[in-house]
Amino acid sequence: MSLEAEYDLDFYAWINQNVELLRRGCLSEIDAEHIAQELESMGKRDRRQLRSRLQVLIMHLLKWQYQPDKQSQSWLATIDHQRDQIEALLLDSPSLRGDLETALVTVYSKSLRDAHRETSLPETVFPLSCPFTLAEILAPDFLPS
Repeated sequence: MSLEAEYDLDFYAWINQNVELLRRGCLSEIDAEHIAQELESMGKRDRRQLRSRLQVLIMHLLKWQYQPDKQSQSWLATIDHQRDQIEALLLDSPSLRGDLETALVTVYSKSLRDAHRETSLPETVFPLSCPFTLAEILAPDFLPS
């Protein structure tokens, strides 16, 4: 069976065959087009995950700041977990750090929407732009007052 066919029928087997070919130096035999697509997809996945985690983190920071009477250990655990996962992503792929400023602008409106829905506070309670700096958002001990 060709590697192209294997890609569609048994992805795991396709990976193992290409890994073996690469390790043996048989570059002319690898499925280069699908490998390139998969590598590109991996990069996009990591960027999506970074943005998703940033969105959840900002939402919980907004909830923490604008609903102080409902602050909980669960919110704190979520804040810590999202920071830990963002840190892990950035350790594995430091070049993603350059995407954080752009991501902050992009995800803030979604974080605001989510905070509004979870708190039932009017959207007008929350600032139009992110009230936290990127350094604050990522700082392990930062909690808005």
